[in-house]
Amino acid sequence: MSSRSAQKKNDLGSHAVMRFSLTPLALCISQLAFAHPAADDASSANADGVATEVQVVRVNATVEKDTGFAPTQAQTAGKAPMRLLETPQSISVVTRELMESRQITNLQQALQTVAGVSPVNFGRRGVDDINIRGFRSTESLLIDGLVQSPGMWTRMTPYGYERFEVLKGTASILYGQVQPGGIVNAISKRPKTQTFNEASIEVGSFGLRTLSGDFNRPMSGDGKSAVRVNAQVSEVKDPTDFVYRKDRWAAPSVSFDLGAKTDLVLFATYSQSEWLRQQGVTPYGTLLPNPNGPVSLTRFTGEPGFGAYDIEQITVGYTLEHQFTPDLILRQNVRHETEKGVGNFVANGVLQANRRLQNRTATRQYMDYDLLATDTSLLSRFSALGVRHQLVAGLDARSGTSHLGARSCSLAPLDLYQPVYGAAAACPANLTSDAPSKLTVTGLYAQDQIKFGNGWTALIGARHDRSKNDTDNRRTGQRTIEKDDATTFSGGLVYAITPNWSVYASRGESFLPVGGVTFAGEQFEPETGQQWETGLKYEGFGGRVTGSLALFDLRRQNVTTADPSHPGFSIQAGEQRARGVEFEAGADLRNGWKLTSSYAFTDTEVTRDSNPEILGKPLNLTPRHTVALWASYRVPVFQRVSVGLGARYVSEQKGALPFTLPSYTVADASLTYAGKSFRVTAGVKNLFDRQYYDGAINANVVSPSMPRNYAVNATFFF
Repeated sequence: MSSRSAQKKNDLGSHAVMRFSLTPLALCISQLAFAHPAADDASSANADGVATEVQVVRVNATVEKDTGFAPTQAQTAGKAPMRLLETPQSISVVTRELMESRQITNLQQALQTVAGVSPVNFGRRGVDDINIRGFRSTESLLIDGLVQSPGMWTRMTPYGYERFEVLKGTASILYGQVQPGGIVNAISKRPKTQTFNEASIEVGSFGLRTLSGDFNRPMSGDGKSAVRVNAQVSEVKDPTDFVYRKDRWAAPSVSFDLGAKTDLVLFATYSQSEWLRQQGVTPYGTLLPNPNGPVSLTRFTGEPGFGAYDIEQITVGYTLEHQFTPDLILRQNVRHETEKGVGNFVANGVLQANRRLQNRTATRQYMDYDLLATDTSLLSRFSALGVRHQLVAGLDARSGTSHLGARSCSLAPLDLYQPVYGAAAACPANLTSDAPSKLTVTGLYAQDQIKFGNGWTALIGARHDRSKNDTDNRRTGQRTIEKDDATTFSGGLVYAITPNWSVYASRGESFLPVGGVTFAGEQFEPETGQQWETGLKYEGFGGRVTGSLALFDLRRQNVTTADPSHPGFSIQAGEQRARGVEFEAGADLRNGWKLTSSYAFTDTEVTRDSNPEILGKPLNLTPRHTVALWASYRVPVFQRVSVGLGARYVSEQKGALPFTLPSYTVADASLTYAGKSFRVTAGVKNLFDRQYYDGAINANVVSPSMPRNYAVNATFFF
């Protein structure tokens, strides 16, 4: 159930505005109402009533080994450690070892082996573009369970994370306002109890140069107080003329010894990125015929002198965990984030009738975002009437301001066959877009994992959200306030057929406010989503082999579509559906083999829209079939040598665009030598130099893939 209201500034006096404090101490106190009785010691009763020792797990610490290709547990589905075998929803984990084996440099590469994550690409435009189960999920990328700033103008640095956890489908119960396809949760590197240091250098194709370091030093005898610093500096050019990228990133963190029952980690990150945006070329002369001949795939359609992106991001925060008892644990995550910078880019318009001159527009963007995100919860483990519970109840709240000002500039067309650069962009003196906004959100949630009977596990949850978005349009002088609230539910059931096999079924809901108004000035209703999922999971051979099979039906309502009666405006007449089958398997075998594999069949459809021409058509950039395999083999005769080999198949991508992206198969390979204090990995991506297209921005632009490229990485441990 959801409701909303919108008022002009002079109407605000007649309505009470809910106020809340984001003070961490106040949030801690507010959660005590969720406390549940718990044992005073570390013992509880098993199914037979016999007292057993409960293993204490620190939730904010690493809960899953970050080695191997077959992880067995994750924390994203429950904000607490949960076995994948007992989780009634699809969740995939990409470990650090897998990322290093594949020489991952960005999030899109890291998720290429995850079933259901589409290999969408809007060109190398500088941000992480992610589709999960057919739906855009770019704004649902979390770090340690907390959302990022609304700008999302920088991409993640995989070197700074232990692993990526992908929770597929609706996830609003624990994470609130997220997109229905799923979320990606990046788990950061944090201080550890042992001393270790590593430094690496990587060089490769297109001028790739990267320096990285990871240093950890305990400051107390037991290692509970420690400091860790991760840092990376990288530069690379691009096959496209003039395109480049430079990144500077650092992440210090410190843990403190506040006693046996309390853990506190302070952390910060700093990143500065500069890049010239590459977003693709025209489909005419690449995918579609052009009477003038083929267009070079390395053709740059922008203006080198117009400028680039230059974004700086700073975050500071802490994670706090306190054990009242081993079965009653208070956790709080707090992160403050600022993001500032400028973004200059040139976009392709419609190709002129001569199929030679490319119409272009230029835009200058000015970004200033800040966000304070908090999540405070109690984890309570208890038994009642022979039923065991792991209950997570909490409040997440965030408040932030966002300002994206822009100047829309005119720019002369470019001759795609004889380009001449240096055209001056004509930009207005005043901003063409200037509407800063302030967003406040609170979400009250509870989710209980219940174990009962002989092999049954239930997971049920509920959440209530309230949000307010206050927008000041400085161009029109109009101020609007959007208020949304919603209550969402989820439920799932798992049955352990044997200790190694389980079956499950679940249903979940999602909720996402939508900014903007109709032609009549009415505020848009929030988007909603519902998912049904059922499947089979396996874990065997001491946790060295895992597998999952899932069937899902996911629906998204209140989709914003073009208003057929009022060009330039939108209405909410859209509904979309995705359903399919996903399979994943991982193995860490004792004979030296490690492998991960996935397959996804995704059937998407526009089921309701104001444009009758796209009804019944698939969603753009969603292949029906994707297959991925990566295997690493340690050579028996040379135990220090490992060989990696993998391939990905993506079927053709149809939709409402006037072209179809062809299917493709691409292979990667690597060779690693591990010495006593160093490791050297040489790898090649797109081994057979396959030419393909892995995305399209719109009907005017397709995105060519990267050609064959090499990289050599040397890491030293000391």
